[in-house]
Amino acid sequence: MATNKVKDPGLGESTITSAKRIVNKDGTFNIKHLNGKAGISALYAYLVDISWTRFFCLVFLAYTVLNVFFASIYVAIGVEYIGVTPVSFLKDFIKAFFFSSQTVTTLGYGAMAPKGILAGIVSSIHALTGLLSFSFVTGLLYGRFSKPKASIEFSNNIIYRDFKEGKALMFRLINSKTDVMINPRIVVTLAITEEDAKYGYRRNFYQLELERDQITYLPTTWTLVHEITEDSPLAKFSKEELQNLNGEFLIMITYYDQAFNEEVYKLHSYTFEELTMDVAFEKAFYFDEEGYTVLDHHKLSNTKKL
Repeated sequence: MATNKVKDPGLGESTITSAKRIVNKDGTFNIKHLNGKAGISALYAYLVDISWTRFFCLVFLAYTVLNVFFASIYVAIGVEYIGVTPVSFLKDFIKAFFFSSQTVTTLGYGAMAPKGILAGIVSSIHALTGLLSFSFVTGLLYGRFSKPKASIEFSNNIIYRDFKEGKALMFRLINSKTDVMINPRIVVTLAITEEDAKYGYRRNFYQLELERDQITYLPTTWTLVHEITEDSPLAKFSKEELQNLNGEFLIMITYYDQAFNEEVYKLHSYTFEELTMDVAFEKAFYFDEEGYTVLDHHKLSNTKKL
């Protein structure tokens, strides 16, 4: 009987066999939120967390939609009120779009300018909208650059191999930046889906004992080892059963980051589909002719057959 079983950490014990993994590969929880509160703070948090590619695509889309909206207004009130001679709808709209982009950025080349009270009111509201929009985007850029983010990469797979007199599970991580990680600590929770007479299927959670769960600093790689002893929750499973087990290794690592001057964390997970049998990790670093330690990040997941 495993002695390291823990209570539900907030993920729910009831489950189904077709349930998706708990934590995605990018460290986000695989949860859909329904009827949650939405607002500027939620939007800000979303825009700070998404990838740079998606962020700039959304900024460009919002910029285009804003200009199309105001260009439509200028066409509706008459492009002659922004200093444009009407020709055709398409050409008038394009010129109104360019005027809108100049107004929203407060650039203003002087070739086109509002004439009359109505055009002046619209352009004034337009300019204010542009100022507020760019202030918001500037705040987002600062938030994205200043938000602490863990610089950690995990091996693609978790491995099962001979270790000492028995077996062990291992995975490896690397410091992806040159900053030294101070006092990294790691916790690995195993969630196993098992049949239950009352619930049908139930998640049982176990905190895995690691050979070492804390080190002083991490300049290169760190291989985490869970030895499968008689107290391990995996001791009762054969090698073949492990490969077909419905479960997930939930990993959280925390450390002090010198660059951000505060503690940061990162989540990761492995499923048993990502379990590789009877291999060992290859060394990811070597010494060059001058005696420097050379860390090859591309070798993080490299393995060799035992």
